[in-house]
Amino acid sequence: MKRHLLILFCLAASICLPKPALFAQANLTGPIQYGKPFKNVPDRRDVSIYQVNMRTFGKNGDFKGVTERLDSIKALGVNVIYLMPIYPVGVFKAVNSPYCIRDYAAINKEFGTLNDLRQLVDGAHSRNLAVILDWVGNHTSFDHVWIKNKSWYVQDSTGNIISPPNMGWRDVAQLNFKNQDMRRAMISDMKYWVLAANVDGFRCDYADGPPFDFWKEALDTLKLIPNHKLLLLSEGGRNDHYKAGFDYNFGFNFFGNLKAIYEHNRSVLSIDSLNATDYKSTAEGQQMVRYITNHDVNGSDGTPLELFGGQKGSMAAFVVVAYMKSVPMIYNGQEVGTPYRLLFPFTTKKIDWTLNPDVTAEYKKIIGFRNSSIAIRRGALTSYSNADVCAFTKEDGKEKAFVMSNLRNKAVTYTLPASVTKSSWKDAFTGAKTDLGSTIVLQPYSYFVLKN
Repeated sequence: MKRHLLILFCLAASICLPKPALFAQANLTGPIQYGKPFKNVPDRRDVSIYQVNMRTFGKNGDFKGVTERLDSIKALGVNVIYLMPIYPVGVFKAVNSPYCIRDYAAINKEFGTLNDLRQLVDGAHSRNLAVILDWVGNHTSFDHVWIKNKSWYVQDSTGNIISPPNMGWRDVAQLNFKNQDMRRAMISDMKYWVLAANVDGFRCDYADGPPFDFWKEALDTLKLIPNHKLLLLSEGGRNDHYKAGFDYNFGFNFFGNLKAIYEHNRSVLSIDSLNATDYKSTAEGQQMVRYITNHDVNGSDGTPLELFGGQKGSMAAFVVVAYMKSVPMIYNGQEVGTPYRLLFPFTTKKIDWTLNPDVTAEYKKIIGFRNSSIAIRRGALTSYSNADVCAFTKEDGKEKAFVMSNLRNKAVTYTLPASVTKSSWKDAFTGAKTDLGSTIVLQPYSYFVLKN
């Protein structure tokens, strides 16, 4: 009888516990799986990413504002939503950066609740959209819940916890990856979100900071979670990220090179060299994620309109991003041609979703063809670029596409390769038959996409 009373008492106590306490109990053996794991996570070769910065996204800057626009995100043609950090932000020594994390296993109240996040993820999954979270694994805020564990952080000769060396990030504290307890706690917290919110992977911020062996351990562990296929993006450039198990590295160098093409007349042939360098350590569909804007460069460098020749020039650049040799990423507001910068800490300006429906339509058209063409997504690349024009074929089996994008603000006469002129082509967007001569005059920032 006493045993039965004890069971009833424990059951009643557990019912009264708030949700965080329930999950704390669950963490004794691992968090509880919420919902059903998403079965339609796309093949990593077929991904197109949409980056969401909650603070700029909707009127209230929260999860609900994103959930309300899921149909618009879906209509754009992307298939993965990447949410910038969702966690509470530090206060001590902090500057209100979303990347200054105070608790890896909690929700920032400005964005809503765990249930609000779950509704966002559920809504995305119901529309065949995967969701990945931003993970800031190299450092925490100075008032993080772990800070009492001083050995979990790198210290100077006097025992003071330091910021990441030589980075200028004085609002955050450098974690000590020699400490095994810290590593296990971080991996546990990553696993928590896969199960508790049913997310489909992570974009790992400053992935070049933590060592290879940590990422290998973390990603191997995450991949053992039953029934989950995860997408894993390194915001880094180290070649060993692929060996650690990441699907993607980040296109810092591509973005910088593209700026140099537009601003300093660098040869377009430099893209070929970058492709060779970026892909030398990839295997089985691992790729680069490339972009013409993101939350960092939008504020520091400028909008795509500022950097890449206005609407026409930025579209010519995006065609290369979407079709040549990468997984494309769109930053929220890019698809409406937002003409102003979304400045850190992203609390002053919102996106006006009524702007430039013609720009939105063009993004839909470009992404739509990518989605319809296995040659574009997975095909073998042959470059026919010259100093001014990015030109290439993509071929998979019998399917072939030919792309020309003039990255100059001037008309350029382009000599077509004989192998291309001998083929029959149709306009990829209209289906109209297209006859090619030996040369073509490409107007400033114009692009042509053909299919067989």
